[in-house]
Amino acid sequence: MNQTISQILITTALVSSICSAAESANEKTFKLTGNVQAQAIKSLYDNDADNTLDNSFLRANFGAKYDSDRLSAVINLRIFSPAFGNTIEDKNYDKITADTYYANYKWGTEYGKFNIQFGRFRTDWSVGGNFGTYVDVALNKRGFLARDYQHDAVEFGYEKGISTFKALLGTYDAKFNTGYVRLEEALKFGEAKVSAAYRVNALDPIQHTAQLTHRVAGRASYYFQKDLGLYGEVAFIATGDGENLKANNAIKSEYAQDSRYIPFFVGLEIPTAGFLSNLYAELEYISNRDELQEGADGIAWTVSFIKKINDYSKIQVNVYSEKKASNVALAARFTASLK
Repeated sequence: MNQTISQILITTALVSSICSAAESANEKTFKLTGNVQAQAIKSLYDNDADNTLDNSFLRANFGAKYDSDRLSAVINLRIFSPAFGNTIEDKNYDKITADTYYANYKWGTEYGKFNIQFGRFRTDWSVGGNFGTYVDVALNKRGFLARDYQHDAVEFGYEKGISTFKALLGTYDAKFNTGYVRLEEALKFGEAKVSAAYRVNALDPIQHTAQLTHRVAGRASYYFQKDLGLYGEVAFIATGDGENLKANNAIKSEYAQDSRYIPFFVGLEIPTAGFLSNLYAELEYISNRDELQEGADGIAWTVSFIKKINDYSKIQVNVYSEKKASNVALAARFTASLK
């Protein structure tokens, strides 16, 4: 409840900031945003579940956006129906949550562009949104649009020429006494882009007993023409083995102590002569994935079909593997947006 109140206060403060900035700038760059999303997932194999949908939801997003040369700010509230999650075991839950909120201050100088961003926001590398972003997302997350990751964070950015550098301080709570440091560098060469990132939970051991997990990832993409491109990512994730994690204030490691993982995925965007808006095919491999998800194969795959119906609506359908590469599931998400 305290966390919810804190989110509401932060959101209210940012709304006031956005409105004040928009009024002083006297520019028509302030607008309301929102959409309604419906999603459903169904396994196409016998998973011992009832013969209904395996998962579904209906939700709405509503917020505001302001953009100028000096300031960008976004607020998004995620809204679920009163019945969502209302089970015997879970009677207390938030029906409206502050999903995304940030302010991004920007300065253009003769030495390059600088910015400072704070709030809760996404830093997702993925194109299709199903694999990758290994510096952030837990490896046991897989499947349909599983690479949606947010930070409560403060980020510094610097851009000059082909280079974009970002340094981020992220937290797991509102006190900034647990969390991590994330560094990222991206280089753009025409239609090619190369990025590298490093993350370590450096804030955890300051006041707690904690094991450090180091993540290093590299990503590259190249587009031969519109809607025809290759992209992929590889990472090395290592957790140490030296701390006594039985202390009362110990923080559980993200992965098992003394563990090593080298995940990678490759993707291809395929043109469809306008029949679809986007078509992606992706393949991922993680050695010893069964250590993270019991009974899972090392290989996973997905094919994403995305169609923009009009200026306000789009539908995404995925055919993908679940625990086993042969376990095929079908998922669909429909989004109707405010223009």
